[in-house]
Amino acid sequence: MDAFSTLIRTASHTQHTDAQSSSFMSDLLGGRLGVDAYTRYTEQLWFVYSALEGAAEPLAADPVAGPFIRPELMRVAELERDLAYLRGPDWRSGVTPLPATAAYAARVAECARSWPAGYVAHHYTRYLGDLSGGQVVRDRAEKTWGFARKGDGVRFYVFERIANPAAFKRTYRELLDAVNADDLEKQRIIDECKRAYGLNDAVFRELGREFRLSA
Repeated sequence: MDAFSTLIRTASHTQHTDAQSSSFMSDLLGGRLGVDAYTRYTEQLWFVYSALEGAAEPLAADPVAGPFIRPELMRVAELERDLAYLRGPDWRSGVTPLPATAAYAARVAECARSWPAGYVAHHYTRYLGDLSGGQVVRDRAEKTWGFARKGDGVRFYVFERIANPAAFKRTYRELLDAVNADDLEKQRIIDECKRAYGLNDAVFRELGREFRLSA
C-alpha cells in the first residue's frame, strides 16, 4: 500500500494543479498585474496564516497535530514585515479579508478547535506549497517589481531557518506517513486537503474578479 504522503499528493493533484493555473495567478506571475494585486494577495495570506499559527501553541501537545508544529515554518512575522514594506507602517488599518478568505481562515480555525487531523490537512497544503511553488512567486515578484533578492516584500517565501528545503520536505512527508490516525481518519484528512485547495481557489477567483484585466 502506498505511503500516506503519496496518497495525499496523488488524491489532491487535480486541485493543486487547478490552483496553480488560476487566471489570477497566471496573470500575476505573467507580469500582467501590478504590485497592488500582489499586495492584496499578500494581505489575504496574512489572514489565513494568522489562523494557522494562532492555533499552533494550543496544538503543540496534540498527538496528531503536535508533530507538525515547527517554528521554522512560521510565516506571520514575515508576512507582517512584507506588508509593512508594501503598505507602510499603518498597514493593519487598511487590510480586509475577501469573503472567500474569511471563509478559509474560519475553516482553519474550526479544524484547529475541534479536529486536529483536519488542521494537519490545512498545514500540509499551505506550508509544503510555500516551500515548493511559492519560490516561483518569489522569483517572479523580485523580477517584476524589483524587490531585493529575498528582501522585504518577498520575505514570506524565504525560509531562513530551513537550510535544506528538500530534506525538510522529506522529513515532513515522514511525519505524514507516521500520522496518528486510522485509515478512515486518513481518508478524512485527504478530503480536507481537497477542501483546502477549494478554499484557496475561491480566494484566487475573488482576487481575479477584483483585478480583472480590461479587454
